[in-house]
Amino acid sequence: QVQLVESGGGLVQAGGSLRLSCASSGSFFDIDVMGWYRQAPGKQRELVATITREGSTTYADSVKGRFTISRDNYKNTVYLQMNSLKPEDTAVYLCKAEYHRVFGPFHWGQGTQVTVSS
Repeated sequence: QVQLVESGGGLVQAGGSLRLSCASSGSFFDIDVMGWYRQAPGKQRELVATITREGSTTYADSVKGRFTISRDNYKNTVYLQMNSLKPEDTAVYLCKAEYHRVFGPFHWGQGTQVTVSS
C-alpha cells in the first residue's frame, strides 16, 4: 500500500507564503497524476492543483497566479508553493496519487493544516 505523507502546513498571516510537500513511499514514475486538494470545515473537498507525470498542470481559479504545483519524480515528492495567502485558503490540504487518471488506483495522504490569519 502506497503511503503519502504531507508536511509544511502551519499558521501564517495573510499575504504570507507556505510550501507544502507530499512524499510518496512508491515511485513517482508509476504515478500518472499527483494532486493537491483542500477541505475547510463544513465544506466539500475541492481540487487545488494537479500535475501529470509529464509536468502538465491545472489550477483552481481561486489559486491561479498564487499557487504553484511541482513534482520531483526522483525524490517521489510533489510540492505546492502557496504565495499571497488569504484567510479563505485556510483548510486541511491533502495530496492524492492517481496511478491512472481514470482507472486508478487512487491514494490519499492524511493532510496538513494550513491556517491563514487576517
